Amino acid sequence: MNNRDIFRELSFGLHFDMKRFEKDAKVLRGDKNNRPEENPESVEDEKDDMTIEDVKDASQLRKKHKIFIEGTDIPDLLSSFHELESEFKLPPSIVQVLTKSLKFNSPTPIQMQAITAMLHRRELLACAPTGSGKTIAFLIPAISHCLGKSVASACPKSKKTLKVLIVSPTRELADQIFKVAKQLVEVDSENSLLKIQILDKSTVKKFQTAGAAHANKYDILVSTPNRLVYLLNQQPALINLNTVEWLIIDESDKLFEANEKNSFREQLGTIYSACTSKYIRRAMFSATFAYDVQQWCHLNMDSVIQINIGGKNTAVKSVTQKLLFAGNERGKLMALREVVRQGFKPPALVFVQSKERAKQLFAELIYDGINVDVIHADRTPAQRENSVNATRIGKIWILICTELMGRGIDFKGINLVINYDFPTSAISYIHRIGRTGRAGRHGEAITFFTEDDKPLLRSIANVIKEAGCPIPDYMLGIKKMSKDERKKWGKSEVKRETIRTTPKDILEKNSKRKLQSKKGSGKKKKTAE
Repeated sequence: MNNRDIFRELSFGLHFDMKRFEKDAKVLRGDKNNRPEENPESVEDEKDDMTIEDVKDASQLRKKHKIFIEGTDIPDLLSSFHELESEFKLPPSIVQVLTKSLKFNSPTPIQMQAITAMLHRRELLACAPTGSGKTIAFLIPAISHCLGKSVASACPKSKKTLKVLIVSPTRELADQIFKVAKQLVEVDSENSLLKIQILDKSTVKKFQTAGAAHANKYDILVSTPNRLVYLLNQQPALINLNTVEWLIIDESDKLFEANEKNSFREQLGTIYSACTSKYIRRAMFSATFAYDVQQWCHLNMDSVIQINIGGKNTAVKSVTQKLLFAGNERGKLMALREVVRQGFKPPALVFVQSKERAKQLFAELIYDGINVDVIHADRTPAQRENSVNATRIGKIWILICTELMGRGIDFKGINLVINYDFPTSAISYIHRIGRTGRAGRHGEAITFFTEDDKPLLRSIANVIKEAGCPIPDYMLGIKKMSKDERKKWGKSEVKRETIRTTPKDILEKNSKRKLQSKKGSGKKKKTAE
């Protein structure tokens, strides 16, 4: 290694004032007219690419792709998936799956930076728009680590143990991650040696039978917080996470929420505490930026790299967005029926604020002759999976869901998103409309609002304006809510009138009949016994 190589290593990631050090820069670039006397033996070495140019090119490339980074010693960008094979020694089959099966021509901006960061064992906080390829961005390094291909890994080669844990907020999203991971590793005999498993009901039963040691049968485990914490809280614990070397949190902003409706944050704390390996690394991924997550990462993670693609908390520009005043609840139902009457390209997602309202809207639309279905927490996992699959292939025209059910799921064919109930925050809005316009495709989003939603209107209008869609001036002039008011709106659901149009007395009679029939069937069973 000569002096120039040493300079390269020491100056990696630094930016130079080209005007101030112009003469030195010319020397480093190899400008013959400004080169001092040199040892002839070193001329050959100076034909290499110059560090200062590399830094400049990387900076321009990040600027071009709107990759904003915070941190030190940032690894180079991944310019082509073929570098995974040539530089990081990953099997060629993985590149084939990425380019042929998954249809990625080149790495997306989040993949360009996140993959190399994690391959260099750097802890990560990554924020990128919906549909930008975040799942691949963390699965490639996870698989690489299990195959022993990570760069500068301090982890010793050990016997078969659980090495990677991926946590996501919903079963649907966990299942999606699991399927993509299986697709990447089940191409040839070498990669099929990796065991990837989702923590579903059947797997939980295996842990209950075999105990904590059962985790060592898997290299990568994908799970929701609920099932994982259930196993951890048994006496003794039915799963051991002290061998985990990568803890990856998807939709991290959702899992960090602390409110009355869920206890994701507390569950995440339990999982984090159980991952006790001295080689542990953590990566947080989300489509929206959350200050709480950023603060936690800077306090608890080692030399964390923060990656933001585009602006913080902005909607994708491939979605045409508009706001529609519907007056009241009855007006929203009429507006939705008008959208259907005028014609739209199915499938579409319709978001409501609660599972009760999802059931109500489904009951109204099912009689309109529309291919409609509903997905909410009260439906079984099989029913939910069937609804999602039917929507993906176009059998279902309209799928009604709550935000949590739709969050993170990759509906590549969704052409329209309708916010039937107004989102309670800009972040909620961004996640909802992110179900369409994915991977550069065009999509449309319509958001209904009533008089009750006006306090929230300004924040959503700003997001729409930043995405380049027209917004009436009066919306931007609405009084801005205070921080306390925003928190209050985010924690509680807006009280709304029922969606059902059936008269109240008829609904009450129907509910009484159902109750009586249930009691009658219960008595018959007892008599039969």
